[in-house]
Amino acid sequence: MPVFHTFTAGGKRYMFDANTNVIINLKEDLYFELEKYMQSGYKEITPAIEKLRDRGYLKDRADFEMVHPMDSTLEYSLERCIGTIALQVTQGCNLRCKYCAYSGSYDNRVHSSKRMSKEIAFKAIDFLFDHSIDRDRVSLGFYGGEPLLELDLIKECVKYAKKKSIGKELMFNITSNTTLITDEVLKFLYDNEFSLTVSLDGDRQAHDKNRVFAANGAGTFSVVMQILEKIQTQYPDYMERVHINAVIDPTTDFDCTSNFFSDYKTVKDFYIQANLISEYYRKDEVATDEEYREKFSYEIFKMYLQKLGRLENGSVSKLVSHGFHSLKEIHDKTKMPSSLTIKRDHHSGPCVPGIQRLFVDVEGNLYPCERVSEASKAVRMGHIDTGFDIDKARALLNIGKLTEKECKQCWAFRFCSACAVQADNLEELSAEKKLQNCALIRGHIDNMMRDYCVMRDLGCNFDKEKLFV
Repeated sequence: MPVFHTFTAGGKRYMFDANTNVIINLKEDLYFELEKYMQSGYKEITPAIEKLRDRGYLKDRADFEMVHPMDSTLEYSLERCIGTIALQVTQGCNLRCKYCAYSGSYDNRVHSSKRMSKEIAFKAIDFLFDHSIDRDRVSLGFYGGEPLLELDLIKECVKYAKKKSIGKELMFNITSNTTLITDEVLKFLYDNEFSLTVSLDGDRQAHDKNRVFAANGAGTFSVVMQILEKIQTQYPDYMERVHINAVIDPTTDFDCTSNFFSDYKTVKDFYIQANLISEYYRKDEVATDEEYREKFSYEIFKMYLQKLGRLENGSVSKLVSHGFHSLKEIHDKTKMPSSLTIKRDHHSGPCVPGIQRLFVDVEGNLYPCERVSEASKAVRMGHIDTGFDIDKARALLNIGKLTEKECKQCWAFRFCSACAVQADNLEELSAEKKLQNCALIRGHIDNMMRDYCVMRDLGCNFDKEKLFV
């Protein structure tokens, strides 16, 4: 059966042919013939459709084995190519952010007083260096809870890692709510060249709505701003290592949050990474506001105009700074020819588990990254004492095997974003749960293809444009 997708954009009609990985422009009559072709179960072959087939399109997809291209090197990669380990030095936190993954609103662990022992921390550092033999550069991260509750352990880990890192470039990173950053802590982070990710959700009203102290429920905006101001005045050359992570609540005022990050003196020169409140593992739906989404979409539109040279740089909200990435991905992937004779393939989405950001919890359990649920048996892929469970890692990598039949006939195969998180029901990786995400993923890809074709036809040079606003 041929695998293709038809759509309209900017008054034109298109077909994406999954076999050849090409988007082509269609005349109106051919577009409707293809619609009838699909409705007939691919039996009504007109001369125009036959002509497309002669050009190499609409061919039946050859059968192939659903195996990730990195499967054959998985054991080697895990044995010798780990790039980053993130240590969960504590499960405690002095804040009670209302959207936190550990707040009880998600199928995940909840806040606790558990702390990582020095023994497990040092074993994890040994594990990093033992499994990064073919890496010239490695990174050690500290995560929580609030990791600075365990400052003494972090200091010992930094000292120990530096001794182990002979012959490698070693980097440190930490994600913090900043409320425990004293002058001493800031100097320590600066002296050891830490990359610091600061949690700041916008102006006072937006930030303090969700990010509050555990002890009294008071907002934390003022404390965060004091730290950022101190970095600007006392350590201006450190600013390039400090990033702001904004978790956006779509019930807040878009304009206030956007203007704050663009115009407010204390924050406008920092790099901003903005994400909506996560829906993965969420027990209920995230509250939203239609006006917020409309304004967000309008900023995406403005970003497109800027890329076309029709708006000045700096006129687009920082909250959509990553909005061009999906279009660039469409462009890059449709430039790569596809083969009908490929024997092994896998949909896009899963990374090699643990390679880029191996997560070690307080007890030494290994997870592919910090975004998965620590309550899940399905995504736990080993322990610091026993090493990787290769079978578990292979299942996480080859998540497409769960839904092999459906995936092989899906036009969005090469643009899919599904990884193990979308299939995780905490006990096992579930085909049923994975398939529940497919319509949403295809809808997003369809929208991106439409936008891409319009931008391409208007002359956007995707090979030269920067990814970020």
